[in-house]
Amino acid sequence: MTQAVEAPENSPDAPGTQALSGVRVLDMTHVQSGPSATQMLAWLGADVVKVEAPTGDITRKQLRDVPDVDSLYFTMLNCNKRSVTLNTKSERGKEILTELIRRSDVMVENFGPGAVDRMGFTWEKIQEINPRIVYASIKGFGEGPYTNFKAYEVVAQAMGGSMSTTGFEDGPPLATGSQIGDSGTGMHAVAAILAALYQRTATGRGQRVNVAMQHAVLNLCRVKLRDQQRLSHGPLAEYPNDDFGDAVPRSGNASGGGQPGWAVKCAPGGPNDYVYVIVQPVGWKPVSELIGRPELADDPDWATPEARLTKLGKMFQLIEEWTATLPKWEVLEKLNAHNIPCGPILSTKEIIEDPSLAANEMVVEVEHPQRGSFTTVGSPLKLSDSPVHITASPLLGEHNAEVYVGELGLGDEELRLLKTNGVI
Repeated sequence: MTQAVEAPENSPDAPGTQALSGVRVLDMTHVQSGPSATQMLAWLGADVVKVEAPTGDITRKQLRDVPDVDSLYFTMLNCNKRSVTLNTKSERGKEILTELIRRSDVMVENFGPGAVDRMGFTWEKIQEINPRIVYASIKGFGEGPYTNFKAYEVVAQAMGGSMSTTGFEDGPPLATGSQIGDSGTGMHAVAAILAALYQRTATGRGQRVNVAMQHAVLNLCRVKLRDQQRLSHGPLAEYPNDDFGDAVPRSGNASGGGQPGWAVKCAPGGPNDYVYVIVQPVGWKPVSELIGRPELADDPDWATPEARLTKLGKMFQLIEEWTATLPKWEVLEKLNAHNIPCGPILSTKEIIEDPSLAANEMVVEVEHPQRGSFTTVGSPLKLSDSPVHITASPLLGEHNAEVYVGELGLGDEELRLLKTNGVI
């Protein structure tokens, strides 16, 4: 496992040399969609100051595995940030928030619709305070009949096109384990924020950024909307389904692309003993040889992609009769030797123990002052001149004195009174 370490002060990897060095982000987000976005900005070098109510982000206490210690839910979404506490309902809290906005380049929030406006901080007010700020909001839905719906990960999957197209034809709609509603939206927000910052270099002005979870999921489901339109010209031949109605059906593990693919069973038959195999035209001859049916390579009923398209179920059944006799890593080795696209189904245990993912700093260990070492996901964005060093998520209010006294210039006595009066 890769150990995250701080870079030496004069190293080219030291803080201050990253892509977003000098950018201050005011992080007023909670749970997952917002924190995933601001954590990515922090990994790119921004100074992310997480503003929490004195009680803290709710996920600090959710799904705890160690009593009275910040949960993995929180720590894995809030690395590389600073934390201050602030009661934004109090008058003094509003004054301090105003000063924080004045000093920030980006402000990100994912409260319910209108919550920040009700605090007294409309977009117009925020622009008044700081005309250069990029103000990003993550919501469940855009303007319309769904605006005030409560949004959660699987609600976004349900309403963005993912669930209706995930699962098998004869089964119910299914959620995907990938957090495309929350973290997927967070990554869309990062793209929008970076674009707004870039545009600011030309205009000198900040701007409003809005990203909706339903919209992000829909963007990730665009191939299904492609197929919805293709349905008007007849059944979708590359789908394994027998019947088609007026909407794109669930199609199990079909590839969804131009080349047919399927997850086939391997020995000894455990829940993740599968390999996903894609059969390209050039791959059919070596596949037929591997499965012990070389005659199929030239059989007119099997030799062309068009001929195989009508019998995809049978084709993958023949392949599975071969793979079911071998462990998935052996299947992988034999298929890759013939340049056949494939991949093993990796369990979460296999992923967290994968030495290549550790070597690529995608699975990293981080030291936390209270829980000790924990494993988290590293940055998937690899920039040659902006290396990422993962540091622990902040304790609640850990940086109150650093920000309020050291940067805003409040006195030690006022800091004490703010705490006594419940402002921080």
